[in-house]
Amino acid sequence: MTSTIDSAGRVAIPKKVREAARLRPGTRVRFRVEAEGVLVEPEPLSVTFERRGTMVVAVPETPVPTLSAEEVARTIDEIRESRAGADLDP
Repeated sequence: MTSTIDSAGRVAIPKKVREAARLRPGTRVRFRVEAEGVLVEPEPLSVTFERRGTMVVAVPETPVPTLSAEEVARTIDEIRESRAGADLDP
């Protein structure tokens, strides 16, 4: 996939890439120059920790959209698949 930088320095991220990376409108991203090229990644959320009952919970300092049940299930599946693959590596 390719995209072109416009005269204002903007570049459109192709839809398939946005979906795969779960980038939504309003997502802050950061850029890093690596030996292989430019890395674009979501900016980590700033969080505070709050005690809720017997648990400590990370709470974002700025509002974030609520994940759908489908997004949660897909994320859990991806984590399980990556862990299963890691177990097979020598």
